[in-house]
Amino acid sequence: MCAVPVIIPAIDLKDGKCVRLKQGRMEDDTVFSDDPVAMAARCR
Repeated sequence: MCAVPVIIPAIDLKDGKCVRLKQGRMEDDTVFSDDPVAMAARCR
């Protein structure tokens, strides 16, 4: 029997916004949303 993998998305937060960090560097970010709650709800 094979286990089904569970994917848990990560959301990085900076200054109250959802961001993507380039190689984990806080100073090198791209803002994806000003509403982290809405972004988390999309992952349901």
